[in-house]
Amino acid sequence: MKPDVHYVRNAGVALAYQVIGDGPTDLFVAIGYLSNLEYAWEVPSNAGFFRRLAAPRRLILMDRRGSGLSDRFSPADAPPQETLVEDVRAVLDAAGSARTAILGLWDGCMTATLFAAAYPERVTSLILFSAYPAGLGPEDLPGGWDEEQWEEWLTSIRLGWGTRAWTVQNLRWQCPTVLEDPDMIEQWIAFARLSASPSSAEAVLRIEKDTDIRHILPTVRVPTLVLTRTGDQAQPIEGGRYIASKISGARFVELPGNDAAPWVGDAESVLSEIERYLDKSPGQASSSERRLGTVLFTDIVSSTERSAELGDLVWKQMLEEHHVILRRAIQRHGGREIGTWGDGFFATFDGPAAAARCAVTAAREVRPLGLELRAGVHTGEVETIDEEIGGIGVTIGARIAALAGPSEVLVSSTVKDLTAGSQLIFEDAGEHGLKGVPDRWRLYRVVSEST
Repeated sequence: MKPDVHYVRNAGVALAYQVIGDGPTDLFVAIGYLSNLEYAWEVPSNAGFFRRLAAPRRLILMDRRGSGLSDRFSPADAPPQETLVEDVRAVLDAAGSARTAILGLWDGCMTATLFAAAYPERVTSLILFSAYPAGLGPEDLPGGWDEEQWEEWLTSIRLGWGTRAWTVQNLRWQCPTVLEDPDMIEQWIAFARLSASPSSAEAVLRIEKDTDIRHILPTVRVPTLVLTRTGDQAQPIEGGRYIASKISGARFVELPGNDAAPWVGDAESVLSEIERYLDKSPGQASSSERRLGTVLFTDIVSSTERSAELGDLVWKQMLEEHHVILRRAIQRHGGREIGTWGDGFFATFDGPAAAARCAVTAAREVRPLGLELRAGVHTGEVETIDEEIGGIGVTIGARIAALAGPSEVLVSSTVKDLTAGSQLIFEDAGEHGLKGVPDRWRLYRVVSEST
């Protein structure tokens, strides 16, 4: 009998999920672009893989937004990665899972890694299979695709997704073992059609193309296992090796085979490694006070001059209006006010797109007062000690804000790399030294945003 399907909504979008088994520990699977919870149980290799994982524990599966039984979307309304991370949290909350191991597959590895970095207290261990840290392959990391290769593939998806010819052509490099079995070919064709429409498949994969998680890998502080098949052409082995090298204490395992789906080919070796790792895991989430966070700093440009020009009483009234506007913008975008000093604000957000949008909104809405804001946004490691927020990520955010000009929102390259799907448009603002911070930093200014 197939497991029942449940739904939970996040920001109005219906997310389909299943809970299989009743063991003492939880395992959540962040599946990539091919996912349909109903049809997965019709595919023997897929169903067997999931049932094996569920045998001694509770297995939580979801169709991420845009795929399977969850609400679909088009390229025009694809969400940023931070929304996909919050979808995971919504499903885990609905399933009653306070702590879980997470298994990421394909581009789902990006979402899984970001969740583990942002919510270490909820993750007992992180397992990544067929992972690569950036959609657009960096020049110093072999195996990645460039812009031209991506656009060629995305065009083929738009024109051929779900057709027999397209599916067979892509199986040659994604899962060549499937081509040895006519029944499996038919299952794979049906799986593609039922997982997504051509537009939603393109939209999901464009998020992967424009996402780069390299800068956040050192902020992951949960036990991590990275699994890669030596002949994987979809996500070459260099990507998994790189990820493991940047996460403290991560274990990297090369497995035989050339199939990107873990239930195709030698599934036993994949399952054995996962089970061994989970059996040795302490089953306790991280108690670290450090985590991935997004910070926003703002202040008023030339505030001293404006105060002298207007006089104390008028300036005080204007500051009060400014504070109302800032607090309203922070609340509207899901942020949390941490502190104020004079005309400056410090807030944190669950994701970088929300913080950048908040900054743009605030700068626009204070302009009728005759004021201009400068703002800086950064996503990086922050520390929480006795409810106080600090750490190098906070320092970097403050330094970026100090470099911004009138009505300018500057962000770090990490923010830009994590906002794929947000419809935010950035302009290169060059490299800068940040006082008290090592190295030089590539910054970007937000030049437009969709609401």
